[in-house]
Amino acid sequence: MRYEIEVQDVFSAAHALRLLDGSMEPMHGHDWRVTVCLGADTLDAMETVTDFHPVHAALETVLAPWRNQCLNDKPPFLGAGDHPAESGLAINPSAERVAQAVAEGLAVALFEVAQPEAPRPRVLWARVTEAAGCAAVFRP
Repeated sequence: MRYEIEVQDVFSAAHALRLLDGSMEPMHGHDWRVTVCLGADTLDAMETVTDFHPVHAALETVLAPWRNQCLNDKPPFLGAGDHPAESGLAINPSAERVAQAVAEGLAVALFEVAQPEAPRPRVLWARVTEAAGCAAVFRP
């Protein structure tokens, strides 16, 4: 990609990882810092990769269900049942999987708000930092 833009946001949420022995680590919270990068080979009619405002709005649709919640209780991390005790985790809410869910959710949200005639930027990566010096990146 010749051009890239980055958009950042922060959300607070708790999680507990399922460990290799099947037990759960203690529930704890983070201020998850999210950075997404979108890229395009050409610029649009405004000479931008895309307007930042729709990207912020699309990112908010991804993050809103997780704000001040327990990730273990929210899709895509929650299993098929109505409660984690009944169904278990479908996906362990690790920083890596949060980054993946952000990137994939953002791609869908951006597609829903895209102008049909405008070039569509691609989500190149999503980085999630759960603590200072601890970040995970997912590249679709």
